[in-house]
Amino acid sequence: MNETPARIGFAFCGSFCTFSKAMAALEEVKARFGDVTPIVSEASASLDTRFGEAHEFMMEMERICDKRVINSLTKAEPLGPKKLLDALVICPCTGNTLGKLAAGIADSTVTLAAKAHLRNGRPLIITVSTNDALASSAKSIGALMDKKHVYFVPFRQDDPVEKPTSIVADFSQVADTVAAALKGEQLQPLLLGPKN
Repeated sequence: MNETPARIGFAFCGSFCTFSKAMAALEEVKARFGDVTPIVSEASASLDTRFGEAHEFMMEMERICDKRVINSLTKAEPLGPKKLLDALVICPCTGNTLGKLAAGIADSTVTLAAKAHLRNGRPLIITVSTNDALASSAKSIGALMDKKHVYFVPFRQDDPVEKPTSIVADFSQVADTVAAALKGEQLQPLLLGPKN
């Protein structure tokens, strides 16, 4: 561990195609900060997809973190009142979750965890992964960028020709973004050029 120990929440939303990258980011965050609590959205907890089975993802999260996954509203709610986290990462963060966060809607495990956590004025780190980031989710991204205590993992268009409105964060920069956010700083550059 090469960082000051910190209590990090790591929440998965339903961008299933990025789960392998998110899992690698989870391992790095755990190695750097020590205490990591896994959190999953209802879709992540229940849907088997062509990218893997839900129970296998949850078992792997629990193995990495050595903690049970928070997978319900009742388990997520105490995160705020009990001040259980120093930072919360949503990785990946879908367009649906972006919209809910921007509108103040807390009707899922992940959005309630974020609302409960933000009440303490501590960093929320968003790892965008959505096909509509430069379309219907652009307004939500803009609103969240203007919010205090919200930080973004640097991102880029992942396929400007075939998916011109799609944005994906650079998952290799999640841990660095957490470290910067714990100091009250946004990791820069935020907007990345094309991937080589």
